[in-house]
Amino acid sequence: MAVEVLLTIGEFSKMTYLSVKALRHYHDVGLLEPAAIDPATGYRRYAPHQVAEAQAIRRFRDLGMPLGEVREVLQADGLAARNQAILAHLDRMQAQLEGTQITVASLQALLAADAHPSAPMEIRRIPSTRVFASRARVAFDDCGGWLEPTLAGLHAAADRAGLTIDGPEGALYPDEFFHAGVAEVTAFVPVAGDSVDVVHIAATTMAVIVHDGPIADLDQAYGALGTLVAERGISGPGPIREHYLAPTSTEVCWPIAKGRTT
Repeated sequence: MAVEVLLTIGEFSKMTYLSVKALRHYHDVGLLEPAAIDPATGYRRYAPHQVAEAQAIRRFRDLGMPLGEVREVLQADGLAARNQAILAHLDRMQAQLEGTQITVASLQALLAADAHPSAPMEIRRIPSTRVFASRARVAFDDCGGWLEPTLAGLHAAADRAGLTIDGPEGALYPDEFFHAGVAEVTAFVPVAGDSVDVVHIAATTMAVIVHDGPIADLDQAYGALGTLVAERGISGPGPIREHYLAPTSTEVCWPIAKGRTT
């Protein structure tokens, strides 16, 4: 009868490239249980067949996989389920990588840019607008995830009401949104026609600049427009207004003080 070989935690550490500290932690969180624990000393012992599992854990952690997801992979019922969990994590890593590449490109462009981007500012009287609107208290970091489905829902509501879309969709952002990082944001879709759900956005005069490029660089349009408005001393009260002209084109509209258009 073969005698079961058990390894000390130090031996197991060498064989797996996992530190003793990491192995103790993985035991504490129930991710990698030792094969045996000496009741007198508390020393952990590992079996050779656990080496492959420990090495897999190390690779998952090298990929940035959270411990909870590592546990999910190891406990997956069957190869297909395990592979699906791994692929889901790899997809998230790919999305993060793409986001990092966009940020790097944006930073490179910012460092190479002039003090004032070339997009011209326009002073525009925006008339009263009939819209389907939706309001919600939204945090700054959650706004993108809220806005897209909300606008899609407003388009669907307009279709159900038999109303024609009459201009670019947009959103209103009060000062509190920027100051506190959370506020009531209004998403809207302009419509032509009557409905009990139609509301009006009041006419206003605004300074407008068009941002063409990724949404990650929209802050540059805000910076350019805010600078021009401040230099002319024409900034007024009211929310910032955005019009979404195309997936990579956004109008940023800054409220102008009454009677201050030059």
